[in-house]
Amino acid sequence: MAADAEVAVRTSEASHLRIAARVRDVASRRETLLNLVRKELKVKYAQSVLGAIWSLLNPIVFLAVFSFVMRITNNQFRDYPVYLLSGLLAWNLCSVSLTTGARSVIDNGNLVKKVAFPREILPLSAIGVALVDFVLQSAVLFLFIPASGHGFHLLELSVYPLAFLTLIVFTTAMTLWLAALNVRYRDIQHLLNLGLLVWFWFTPIVYSGYLVKDVLTRHPVLGVNLWNVFLGNPLTPIVMGFQRALYAVVRPIGSPKPVLPDVSLPWLAGVLAIVLVASLAFLRLTWGTFFRLSGDFAEEL
Repeated sequence: MAADAEVAVRTSEASHLRIAARVRDVASRRETLLNLVRKELKVKYAQSVLGAIWSLLNPIVFLAVFSFVMRITNNQFRDYPVYLLSGLLAWNLCSVSLTTGARSVIDNGNLVKKVAFPREILPLSAIGVALVDFVLQSAVLFLFIPASGHGFHLLELSVYPLAFLTLIVFTTAMTLWLAALNVRYRDIQHLLNLGLLVWFWFTPIVYSGYLVKDVLTRHPVLGVNLWNVFLGNPLTPIVMGFQRALYAVVRPIGSPKPVLPDVSLPWLAGVLAIVLVASLAFLRLTWGTFFRLSGDFAEEL
């Protein structure tokens, strides 16, 4: 008699991800999503005197520290606060979403075990909380830019929606993937902290993107242009998009060298479009992984 075939049985979900049906399912539970975002915000700022103001202190501390470093190393360039905060705006949304989203299923284990709902809501709620901080930080930066005398440049500002959309899609894809893997492999959350530290310094946030492009272009390795390799980091063109939209000036008046990479706006928009398409494909892959693993979340928690 032939051995019985091993059958994998999903506990609470259909066997295959159907995008349209799943989107409708998640949308129908949007009230649950909003309630989770409100709950996380209340927990985050519970018994806090400053409340949501704490979300503004992170970029302010970064600004103070790196402005000091830039000044004592004589590398200060014009309107550095606008440049730094533009990059941090994108970075903070991504990093906060990943760190909180990776633990979103684990931290809501009791809910997962007792209530039937689309599990995607949990990592999406983490992104929602990060978006609240993003809006607050954006409001401050958008007020600071004209107040500082830097001003907005409407043509460059047109790339902002594309950069933001690309950031959201990429962040959602990464968050779903990490949230699913972290349920089974708890080392993920610890590796993530180390990975984000390295990732931050490989993204042109605190240093000039032009200098990186200049150095990497002039020093190819085995005929390979390292600038193109550097652009393989999805957050590099995304951060460049935010900086081009908000800092805008490639070469400030009186500066001996450009600050932003000396690329055209259509070229940057094209790179962002490529990253967006790749991120959509990545989102489909990671969403499928999350969906496939979500049926066993209750048993693994």
